[in-house]
Amino acid sequence: MNRIELQQNGATELQGERKATPQETEREPRPAPVATSSSKRMSSVVIIITLIVIGGLLIGFFPRWHERRTATADMNQLAIPTVSVVSLTPLKMVDGLILPAEIRPWREASIYARANGYLKDWVADIGAHIQASQLLAEIETPDLDQQLDQAKAQLVLAQANLHLAETTDARWQTLLKTASVSEQEAAEKAAGRETAAASVEAERANVRRLEELVSFQRVIAPFDGTVTRREVDIGDLIVAGSGGQELFHVAQTGKLRVYVHVPEPYALDVAPGQTATLTTPESPGLVFDAKVITTSESIATSSRTLLTELEVDNSKNQILPYSYGEINFKPHSKNPPMTLPSDVLIFRSLGLQVGVVRPDGTVELRPVKVGRDFGQNIEILGGLTSADRVIANPTDSLVDGVKVRIQDTANPVAAN
Repeated sequence: MNRIELQQNGATELQGERKATPQETEREPRPAPVATSSSKRMSSVVIIITLIVIGGLLIGFFPRWHERRTATADMNQLAIPTVSVVSLTPLKMVDGLILPAEIRPWREASIYARANGYLKDWVADIGAHIQASQLLAEIETPDLDQQLDQAKAQLVLAQANLHLAETTDARWQTLLKTASVSEQEAAEKAAGRETAAASVEAERANVRRLEELVSFQRVIAPFDGTVTRREVDIGDLIVAGSGGQELFHVAQTGKLRVYVHVPEPYALDVAPGQTATLTTPESPGLVFDAKVITTSESIATSSRTLLTELEVDNSKNQILPYSYGEINFKPHSKNPPMTLPSDVLIFRSLGLQVGVVRPDGTVELRPVKVGRDFGQNIEILGGLTSADRVIANPTDSLVDGVKVRIQDTANPVAAN
């Protein structure tokens, strides 16, 4: 009975479990829905991470792409060289035509010895103001003195021979009248007399020559002036002639000669009598009057200039001879020369060239003809116009047709 009851009770419990109430059913857990919610959350996390990674990649890519494009553009710009350009500029002559000048003494002389010997004494040192024929130095000439004594003795001998020849000739002429001697013998005695007379004249000339040389023992000044150099001292060996040592250099500085080289375009504007002014570095602020006294009346082929000589008064000794100065005079030329800076020139096998920038920005290497050199600027005689843009300080690698970019710079001022 008990087993039967137990089975019945179990069946009743099973039936009770199957017939549970709806509230009990809702309270029971649902595993399937819990698994679906976790999958959705994982998918959302994956999507967010993917978007973050993609966003990070985009954030890193676009700046690099932009930088690469910028660098490429910069490289393209750097590949085009930047140049500065200048144009033809007329030479400024506001203060007149200023030319370098060489100042020389009115007269100058290098004094050499005419007799060999030793310097006995000098009486004029550098800076001494001397007069014409003033004694400068004395030379001892022992060899020359001996030659003079010998020449005088030879003259006495020649005079004695002449006296004997004259006596013999007179005697033979008397004997010829009485036919005591032949005419041939009388003619020979007459010829001997003439020969002796010629020997006397020769010896006398030799004596005069040596006396003249002995007189050069005294070194005298050739003109009024100043001793600018003394090259010898007491006891020095003196060798005659210009091959020997210079003794003194004398210059006349009361009046000076000034030499300038006038450019060819202004050559016809310079004439004797024209006035100008002279300035010197050693006398700043002082202006000296000068006057053109002569010209070479020809153009030098080497420099294309006219050599001009001017006269300047230096009675106050305010100008040093052999110095340099500047001559300023105004020519009447109405067309001043056109110039460019000297650094625009290109020296190549084809001759002098300059780089000209065309309107399209390309370079044209153009030959030019140059004139005078003014230092920082040079005169252009042909090959360019005032509208041409010339490249300043071109590089050695500049070639025809290359593209360039012009830099905005002021045009250099031409030299005065």
